Amino acid sequence: MRKRFTLLGLLMLVWVSAIQAQQVPTPKSHFGFDIGDPYMLANFTETEAYFKKVAEASDRVQYFSIGKTEFGREQPMLVITSPENQAQLEKYKEISQKLGRAEISKEEAKRLSKEGKPVIWIDGGLHASEVVGAQQLIETLYTLASRNDEETLKILDEVIILLVHVNPDGMEIMSNWYMSNEDVEKRNKNIPVLYQKYVGHDNNRDFYMNNMSEATNISLQQYVEWLPQIIYNHHQSGPSGTVVAGPPYRDPFNHVFDPLIISSLDGVGAAMISRLYEEDKPGYTRLDGSVFSTWWNGGLRTTPYYHNQIGILTEIVGDPSPFSIPLVPDRLIPNNGTPYPVTPGPWPFRRSIDYSVSLNYGILNHAVRHGDELLYNFYLMGRNSIERGQEDTWTKYPKYAQAVQDEFNASRKKRDADDPEMSAFGFRSGLPLQFYDSVYTDQSKKDPYGYILSSDQPDFPTAIKFLNALIKSGIRVEKANADFSVNGKSYPAGSYVVKTDQAFRPHVIDMFEPQDHPNDFLYPGGPPIRPYDAAGWTLAFQMGSEIDRIMEDFDGPFDAVPYGEIQTPPAKNLVKGSGFLIDARGNNAFMAVNDLLKAKVKVYRTSSEVNGLPVGSYYVGSAGKKVLEKAAQEYGVYPVAASMPKGAKEIKPARIGLYDYYGGSMPSGWVRWMLEQFHFDYSLVFPQEIDNGDLNDKYDVLLFISSGIPSYGSRGFTRPQPEASEIDEQYRHMLGSFTADKSVPQIEEFIKNGGEVITVGSATDLAFYLGVPVTDALVEMGANGKEVSLSGEKYYIPGSVLEMNVDNSQPINYGMGETSYIMFNRSPVFRLGPDAANKGVKALAWFGEEEPLRSGWAWGQSYLKYGVTAFEAQIGKGKLYAFGPEITFRAQSHGTFKMLFNGLYK
Repeated sequence: MRKRFTLLGLLMLVWVSAIQAQQVPTPKSHFGFDIGDPYMLANFTETEAYFKKVAEASDRVQYFSIGKTEFGREQPMLVITSPENQAQLEKYKEISQKLGRAEISKEEAKRLSKEGKPVIWIDGGLHASEVVGAQQLIETLYTLASRNDEETLKILDEVIILLVHVNPDGMEIMSNWYMSNEDVEKRNKNIPVLYQKYVGHDNNRDFYMNNMSEATNISLQQYVEWLPQIIYNHHQSGPSGTVVAGPPYRDPFNHVFDPLIISSLDGVGAAMISRLYEEDKPGYTRLDGSVFSTWWNGGLRTTPYYHNQIGILTEIVGDPSPFSIPLVPDRLIPNNGTPYPVTPGPWPFRRSIDYSVSLNYGILNHAVRHGDELLYNFYLMGRNSIERGQEDTWTKYPKYAQAVQDEFNASRKKRDADDPEMSAFGFRSGLPLQFYDSVYTDQSKKDPYGYILSSDQPDFPTAIKFLNALIKSGIRVEKANADFSVNGKSYPAGSYVVKTDQAFRPHVIDMFEPQDHPNDFLYPGGPPIRPYDAAGWTLAFQMGSEIDRIMEDFDGPFDAVPYGEIQTPPAKNLVKGSGFLIDARGNNAFMAVNDLLKAKVKVYRTSSEVNGLPVGSYYVGSAGKKVLEKAAQEYGVYPVAASMPKGAKEIKPARIGLYDYYGGSMPSGWVRWMLEQFHFDYSLVFPQEIDNGDLNDKYDVLLFISSGIPSYGSRGFTRPQPEASEIDEQYRHMLGSFTADKSVPQIEEFIKNGGEVITVGSATDLAFYLGVPVTDALVEMGANGKEVSLSGEKYYIPGSVLEMNVDNSQPINYGMGETSYIMFNRSPVFRLGPDAANKGVKALAWFGEEEPLRSGWAWGQSYLKYGVTAFEAQIGKGKLYAFGPEITFRAQSHGTFKMLFNGLYK
């Protein structure tokens, strides 16, 4: 009897599921075509409607908005699991949070890891030109909502899937553009603007800073709300001659990870590649078969590693327009990187969709088979982090391994340099343990127990912005409710504390401490292997905040800030006075000053130190009280009462032109966002407008940020651009390119007539076009007697944090310290010519005698010695400013924002 009822129940379940499957609309019934059809792309408006339609039809799916995009669209997340699990989502979310934060006992963690359900994040569409990612979300949703095979039902029972669209705006822009041409053979993805409002492709470079709305929305779900154990980030395109690149990834991996991250990546990668091979789908490459490593923090799939989550990236080929796998002979040889090579030839778009769904299923089946292990290991990595933060710990950086070797070498020299049993690398059987102890018991080399950000520092609002980046990433931050002292230093109430005894300790260490990228060369003495992104990025350095590293356990009157709760500067009342001074050291002063200027209030800058405030601080009369009251309440800008300082000069808002071009500049886009955050008005300037001249009639300052100016001495370059007749009129003014023969003379005339030009990064080549008496410092004499750039074997500095000296008496540097951390990304460095001073050229910042690397990787630092990093040049009535370092780097380097903003006033 019991068996008959069980059988009847099973039949009823199959019958109900079959009816439900019939009710779930197919993609074709909604879009009018099958996902993966040639020349066809769904846009976001259609996709969002389909998501909602499926959620309404299926009890396996719930639709949520996780926030607004930068263009104001809803950003959707679909939670997919069995109806029974849907009824207990809050329970499973809480379990995931408890395990991820690891503040419970191991016994409770064991119990919850069996009671809970693994949470798996699958996304798509981040880079909108990589169209497979967004389109596969549609097919994956339909598959999970409609299929009733044993495998799918088991996945729904055992796993909670978060299916997330990570760039709705980009999908809308890209798909609408592609589909707009009625001639399908002329459809293309060469959109005229960035596919994220401000930063385009750099939307995957924002996941520890969380500047953009989309990044903030995503981080909230990943690190505060759901805390998934696996995060799968779909990308495109695979390396030439393959179909898809995926885990495991090549070295190096970051030294702060828990080792379980690496072994877990191996396990998930094995499940993915095995799934493809079971289905006879060749072309997967891994390890050194692709360029991807696990070193860098800041990407959607890499920041999870620092939170004990398994971040998965795949890069797949495919396009709705005709596409073929190219013939790459080396890729035809099976090896450990590519065990099953793909046959070159035509590749239908639909096949990429099928591969993507298979890879999703490979991960989901891994989660079914190893669910309790995924959950418990998530806890265990967090618990390990907490315990490391509660005791003396030495992270095994390459510099410490070298220090051990150096200690041994020094000792060997003293004893017997000719001992045949020794070599430059030590004993044949290894070094004596005493040399390990000489480094790994050195108290100066251990990791801090925590960090204190005092509330009395000059630019506390920027320190709070740094803390908010951490808070958005799920970091536990504490705030002092009373004055306290640590190691004899007193701190006021309202100061913040970040301790390392927390589950996401790897992220804490990574944000506060230097990265130590290993020397990574193709072979000894050979060229460097370029990191996937930056080699060093320490956010605490970039932000320029004052932070105390605490090397022993400490406590105080600290209250934990609730996870995810954004902090604001303390609101204060404006002091009484007939005039006020504003400290130039605070970045938010620019917000207050711009508000004052827009309100037609006169603002002055001091020409000397006044009342303890540095040169360049602002003076405002009583007419500015209303604006200053808002600044004191909302911006953390606290004016002090003062009378008009002697020698103060009135400033006025400049008419700002920011250079951009067809297709969109990401560095320019970041600056657009920065200008808006700090209340500067600006206009975009495109090549045609520059070539047409009369720039002084419209602008006082022109900004050229990193890209768009051809390198000096090259033949220039032209980005792919359509004919004007082929695009809408609204985009035609964007066409054109900056050229030496047409554009440079107009810029030179603009400066000579009193205009100012600020260049950053590679755009500083403009100085050479204008004949400024400076030279490239990073060259040597070649065999032919001509200067050539230093080879990578001699000098190589990818994205890293360096330190430079600053002349803060110069108006462009007002508010800066005497030194500054900078983001240096293969940046220009200059030498001033012998006649530079006589021609109105002076250094604004430079490297000193010491090696300047503070975080990352710098090979051949001796070539930087006394190199000039920034200068100004008087040209006629105007000025050219050149900043070699990335002073606006991805809107992260708040410590150098002043160098740009100071130049935006008349």
